[in-house]
Amino acid sequence: MKKAILGKKVGMTQVFDENDAAVPVTVVLCGPMTVVDKRTVDRNGYSAVVCAYDEVKESKLNNPKLGLFKKASAAPARYLREFRYEDADSYEVGRVIDCSMFSDGDMVDVSGVTKGRGFTGVIKRWNHHRLKMTHGTGPVHREVGSTGANSNPSRRIKNLKMAGQYGHERVTIQNLKVVKVDKARGVLLIRGAVPGPKGGLVTVRETVK
Repeated sequence: MKKAILGKKVGMTQVFDENDAAVPVTVVLCGPMTVVDKRTVDRNGYSAVVCAYDEVKESKLNNPKLGLFKKASAAPARYLREFRYEDADSYEVGRVIDCSMFSDGDMVDVSGVTKGRGFTGVIKRWNHHRLKMTHGTGPVHREVGSTGANSNPSRRIKNLKMAGQYGHERVTIQNLKVVKVDKARGVLLIRGAVPGPKGGLVTVRETVK
């Protein structure tokens, strides 16, 4: 992996391409990240860099994390993430990583945590059809319906799609195009939608496909 960065989802808008066609884009405020630690083959068995993102007050962190930031002479941050860059050995502690590593037209994968929707029924959670409105069905028409045969196998089959917790899970959307890189504002305009609510943390990395 050569390119990867943390960012916050700002929201969606649209821009116009060279043919004056409207292109829906998600605005992601990316970086800057600060390298605060390194993982080496000799000590850890692999090469990676530990990056900090989103500055916070010292009172928001515990002592172990504060010690890490003081050792690296870096400002306290809310998020710590490891990235296994191909040239991780060349990244020194204190280096700042921003959105300039990306270029217009790059293809990326974006990961984030989707909106939590709580306990939901099968129609909202699994897109099930509503039951018939006639012929003795009801009084509930949005329920799951039959969950197994009466005589054989006389038990509920495993892994049935039923009501339950929906959302608040990590999702990755692949092969999204970077429409524009605004280095002055530290912003990436990515075509299409990305997971998570406004203000949610997302990870943008070069696509694996």
